[in-house]
Amino acid sequence: MEKTPTSRVVRRRRTEERILAAAREAFAERGFERTTIRIVAAAAEVDPALVMQYFGSKRELFERAVQMPSIPPLGGGLAESIEELLARIGMKIGPIPQASLAVMRSMLTHPEAAQGARAKLDDQVAQLGAAIEDDDAELRAALMVATMLGVTIARQLLDLTALREVSAERIAEILRPSMNALAGVDVPVRDDAG
Repeated sequence: MEKTPTSRVVRRRRTEERILAAAREAFAERGFERTTIRIVAAAAEVDPALVMQYFGSKRELFERAVQMPSIPPLGGGLAESIEELLARIGMKIGPIPQASLAVMRSMLTHPEAAQGARAKLDDQVAQLGAAIEDDDAELRAALMVATMLGVTIARQLLDLTALREVSAERIAEILRPSMNALAGVDVPVRDDAG
């Protein structure tokens, strides 16, 4: 039985996906500055000229490779939003998508990566800030999101020893009082003396 020949459009789409997958991996591992078209082409097993033909420039390749999904909106009141934010720790310290890792690794050195990350995080700050009833709601929300970002970077990029083997549940348990305090929620003080 003869194989049905693959159409040119299908072959082109497969090649493009192979290039994007190689780019995601390279940007995640090396960041924007240290990733080259030649590195991506070699990983995708194509000629560098073909990468340029498909994507035009390294910047355009990066933008296509790291299109991140939207962060689901936080729902409910403040307490529910805090719990949802803490529940996302499992997503942030578990296996992370290559596109997200590429943005995280590149956001400090590449303006487009920083702009994309900032836009997503600003949305999250706005959602969280809307649930906080305080004159400093936006600042409080930004500090909460920054805390979560710090935990993610420390675990995913820096592989901080103290965070390496800790479960998401344990991290959330320890962070919960801090997040409540940042949100302006009254947190009972533990009395360990008695």
